[in-house]
Amino acid sequence: METTDHTTEGDPLKSGDEGVETLTAPSATELKKSCNEGLGFAKLTHWRTAVFFLSVFLCLIVVFAFSFIIPCPVRPQYLVTWNKTFSEAATYDFLAVEHASDDKVRDVLFVLENTMGTQNKSCADRGLSSPCVIMVAVDGTDGETLWERPLDPKFYWAQCGMDKDTERAWHCLLSHADNITAIDKYTGDVVWQQPKPNVLQSSLPVLSVPDLDGDKVRDVVLVASNNTQTQLVLLSGRTGVQIGSTVILDSMKTSGHLLHRTKEGSYYILLQKDTGVYGLALGRIAAKAKAGMDAGLKSDKNLEENASAETGLVPIYESEAASVLRTKETDDSSDLLLVTGTGVALVDGKKLQLRWRVNTSSVLSQPSFGYFNNDDVLDVVVEEDVGNNTKRIIILDGKSGGELWDVNLLAAANSPRPASVHTANYFSVFMFWGSMRSESNSSESLTMDRRAYMLHPLHSKVLLESPSVMEHIVTFRATLMERGRHAAYLLLMGPEHYGAEGTVVLSKHKLKQDVPFCKVLHIGAGGGSETNDDIIEAFNRLRFSDN
Repeated sequence: METTDHTTEGDPLKSGDEGVETLTAPSATELKKSCNEGLGFAKLTHWRTAVFFLSVFLCLIVVFAFSFIIPCPVRPQYLVTWNKTFSEAATYDFLAVEHASDDKVRDVLFVLENTMGTQNKSCADRGLSSPCVIMVAVDGTDGETLWERPLDPKFYWAQCGMDKDTERAWHCLLSHADNITAIDKYTGDVVWQQPKPNVLQSSLPVLSVPDLDGDKVRDVVLVASNNTQTQLVLLSGRTGVQIGSTVILDSMKTSGHLLHRTKEGSYYILLQKDTGVYGLALGRIAAKAKAGMDAGLKSDKNLEENASAETGLVPIYESEAASVLRTKETDDSSDLLLVTGTGVALVDGKKLQLRWRVNTSSVLSQPSFGYFNNDDVLDVVVEEDVGNNTKRIIILDGKSGGELWDVNLLAAANSPRPASVHTANYFSVFMFWGSMRSESNSSESLTMDRRAYMLHPLHSKVLLESPSVMEHIVTFRATLMERGRHAAYLLLMGPEHYGAEGTVVLSKHKLKQDVPFCKVLHIGAGGGSETNDDIIEAFNRLRFSDN
């Protein structure tokens, strides 16, 4: 029951006398201030809503643009294998893999000698004698002809890929009949055609050198040699016209050459003589051809200290029958591998000092390179003749020259040189040709089937043996057809005699596509517990790279 002592609790609107606070109405000033604060918050909420919907609208526009307006990149669809056959034709040891179309897959360029082109036009229709020389570019995706360029016979040599760091002025050079012709590899059009300089006949490749005549296009050095002298001719890369006069090196026979760039940025042409490998500064050549043309070329003081006062030649490596090749074709300052009659040697590409030397017997083919161990240094693959129709394939450590791996194969006739393709990991997949000697019959003749073998460095006790190839192989390439993927090998097959008429076949095979059809061969002891299926799966998991 309520009492008079608790009136405030019973009726809170009544004010009491015991200190209870009395409720009073807010003043007009307080009401105005409260309304203003409420209106400000409402305005801020509207702005936030507007910004939110504007952001959503912009996101929708971006999604719409990428989904419908900007097309997604489409990877070219390629055939895993294709063949292109030419009847009653001749072909030569030339096969270039270059971009000749706008897709991301590289294409194939080669040379035929035939009376009829692939586009049903004869040599006579084009005003040429028959059979004529035909340079053909085929699409790497499906083997279809991109273009063909008929030229006057006879064919001597061809070279592509000489303009990788320059503007697209010319791309392939051919020596045929009495002409040197530059051909645009994208269209097949003749960029220029010039009569051969009045020099010795040359079957050696030309060298692409820095711009010497100031027209912003790399120029060309043509090297020709006979038993008494070597001649060097400079040609304009833009027009093909000879620059200056012919440089003659008397009493010097040259069997090969290579352009080398030192650490200091000076260029040397390495010439292979019967007594070794010697370098000649490009500046010396340019100055002899035309006074003042060496103004923009540097010279290496350390090398020039050892140069001959008479000829200007710098000794690089003195040994009988020495040949030289670069370990990395895209690196001017990389190491140089020299092959002699008694061994293989690696020379530091920067200081031109000997790194290591390995004694071998006769080397059967030009060595190749690949990554076998995890030291980021290219290793060397050598085919050594060990007698009894047998060759020993050795992989030498690129850093020390030590032996990393080897196998003996029958030296089947017409076996291409070894090759390798880099993977996305630290190693390469190696490919070489020959024939494995059967345990049941060690006296098999060399007329047996010739096969290709693949080596996975992480499974070095096992080889994959591909089906046999019966046709005569003119030339062979293993490479990446697309940047970072699509490893394949190319075979150009034709008549056994060079330049003879017969059936010519160009074929492409995706490397991993052959794996299910290969035979797993266990070599040596300690092969581990992996089954054949494990080995096949290891090859199928490979991812290739051009780095």
